Amino acid sequence: MKLHFSIAAAEELRERRGGRYVLYSVCLEGFLLGKVRYSQLRRWDAQLRRLFGSTVPAFPPKFYLAMTKSMADERRSQLEQYLQNVTLDSNITNSDVFIGFFRKLQQDTFKIETQRASLDVYLADGSNIRLDIQTSDTAERILEVTSYKMGLSRELIGYFSLFFIQDHSDGALSVVKKVAEFELPYVSLQSMKELHCKLGIRKWYMDPSLDTLLMDCRASMNLLYIQAIQEIERNWIKPTEGEMQELEFLQKTANKRKFLELVREMQFYGYIRLDPCICDYPEVGCSADIYVGSNEINCCIKLPTNQTKEVSFKISRLRCWQVTLLGAEKDGEEETLELRFEYRDSDKWQWIIFYTKQAFLMSSCLKKIISEQMMKASKEAQEMEVKMPESTKNSKKPSIQQKQVVHSSFIPRRRFLVQPNKEDYVFEKIKEEDL
Repeated sequence: MKLHFSIAAAEELRERRGGRYVLYSVCLEGFLLGKVRYSQLRRWDAQLRRLFGSTVPAFPPKFYLAMTKSMADERRSQLEQYLQNVTLDSNITNSDVFIGFFRKLQQDTFKIETQRASLDVYLADGSNIRLDIQTSDTAERILEVTSYKMGLSRELIGYFSLFFIQDHSDGALSVVKKVAEFELPYVSLQSMKELHCKLGIRKWYMDPSLDTLLMDCRASMNLLYIQAIQEIERNWIKPTEGEMQELEFLQKTANKRKFLELVREMQFYGYIRLDPCICDYPEVGCSADIYVGSNEINCCIKLPTNQTKEVSFKISRLRCWQVTLLGAEKDGEEETLELRFEYRDSDKWQWIIFYTKQAFLMSSCLKKIISEQMMKASKEAQEMEVKMPESTKNSKKPSIQQKQVVHSSFIPRRRFLVQPNKEDYVFEKIKEEDL
């Protein structure tokens, strides 16, 4: 699955010997992962090519002449596309060469050497598990150790993930982003200090029916249980008054299994709730509370007239979506993210736009929903083929018709501040070895 890599900035620097080079700020889901030179990426690409051959996407070519501004912009865009495309192959992203490169990149950028440290992983009820780790441990390793400490069955680890969580002064809570398996959580937390984030473990699937696979393990059932309680307390899940009374009784009697069976039928269970944001539907400037899950993007939209309107955008009617980094309107302001998707309504296609800092998280949720739907359809097709009579199998094989073509993309810069340039040749003195 393609990851949301971007290059937020390209900074021209001078070496002690007088030569110049460009340092690219590589971001993952909008957060700085590390800073790297073209030559470092080129050497990394050569290592990948020795292992994986032609499956590695094309790497941006080397320039032997002075780069113009347009050439520099083109290279930056090409490097972004390369980083995104190289993550499509799970064999590459799971390799030591891939993981080792980004481990070194993170540590070098934030100047954190490998050493022993403590790291807290928070559960949904506010309790935490303190781990003794190496600062160079990946999220995959941290999740394995956390799962072991909780007694979570190894085969169930994949149903959970680490997330960066933000507690706000007003008591609100935001899920900032899912931590990539190759990320170094200890280093990332240091780089996100201003956001006051903490590391938390939460379930990572969008189909509530998958809960049934986790009910026979005490640790996994407890994780689902405390997350459900948290989401009810924060009004993310919306039980009726009668349902709430039943839940309170089951909670008092510590009947976790029955509690989860009941809550699974309630509105917005299994959804991920995003922070309130701005959207352009049904008109520009509306505010919206967004819930993503169960084959829909559900929005409670506040109109300029102060009336509210609930709208459900069905995932099956999405044709594509894209995340765009719009840039800051003024110097010193935070950059804006938007997620827009093309949606079929009454046989007409239209673009729906949300302006939200959690655009990447929203995109990840959409990918997860579609991935689970495809896996479910594939499994059902295999089961149907097994049950078919032999004569029918030989005459005609069943085929799965793809009803929905979905493409997602990331556009790093559509609107940005334009700084006047006196001349087009901005990197005229870069040496060949720095390109």
